[in-house]
Amino acid sequence: MTERIVIVEDEEDIAKFLERRLVYEGYEVETVYDGETALKRIYDDPPALVLLDLTLPDIDGLIVTQELRAAKVDVPILMLTARDAIPDRVSGLDSGADDYMTKPYNIDELLAHVRALLRRAGGEKSNEPLVFADLKLDPAARLAYRGDRSITLTAKEYDLLEMFMRHPNQVLTRDQIFDKIWGYDFGGESNIIEVYIRYLRSKLEKNGEPRLIETVRGVGYVLRES
Repeated sequence: MTERIVIVEDEEDIAKFLERRLVYEGYEVETVYDGETALKRIYDDPPALVLLDLTLPDIDGLIVTQELRAAKVDVPILMLTARDAIPDRVSGLDSGADDYMTKPYNIDELLAHVRALLRRAGGEKSNEPLVFADLKLDPAARLAYRGDRSITLTAKEYDLLEMFMRHPNQVLTRDQIFDKIWGYDFGGESNIIEVYIRYLRSKLEKNGEPRLIETVRGVGYVLRES
C-alpha cells in the first residue's frame, strides 16, 4: 500500500516542490498550509508521516506536535525550520517530533530522513509490558512506573527509556542512541543525550530509588542493577 505523507507548510512554493518530489518518489501526498487544518486532517486520517514546518500562520509546529502527542497520535513527525540553534532543535524534539531538519536542506538528505522514519515506524514492536527490576513500562499506553509510582515522561524521555527497557544489560553507544531516538547526529558539540539521561534519572530516582541507568565511560549507557 502506498505510504501517505502530510506536508504542513505555509510557503506554497516550498510545499509544491516537496509535494512534486515526494509524489515522484512514489508516496501519496496531501498538503495543508496551517496548523489547525493539519490537526483536523491528521486526527481524521492519520498518515504514515508528517513533514511539519515550525513557523505557521496560526499555531506553530511545536503546538501542533504537542497537541498530536497529547492525543496519543503516534505518527512520525519530521520538523522543518529555518531555526538551526541547538536549543531550537531540542525544543522541537522535546515537543514530540521524531526528527528535525533546518532550511535550506538538501532534498536527497530529506528523503533519506523520510525513509529512515518510515522504516522505524514500520517495524513491528510488541506492546507487552516491559519490566526490569521495579521499573515497568506499558508500551500500549506509553506509561512508566517505578514500583507503584507513576512517572510522567515527555515523548523523547519515554522513547529513550523504552530503548533501554528493550535492551536490558546491553551497553548502548551514543551513536546507537542518536540513530534510534533522533535519527541523525547533532554534531560533536551536542550534549543532548547527557541532558536526557539526566532528565530520566531525576524522574526515575525521585524518591531515592537505586540508579538503573549507568554510564559506561567513553562508550555509552546501560540499564542494569548495581
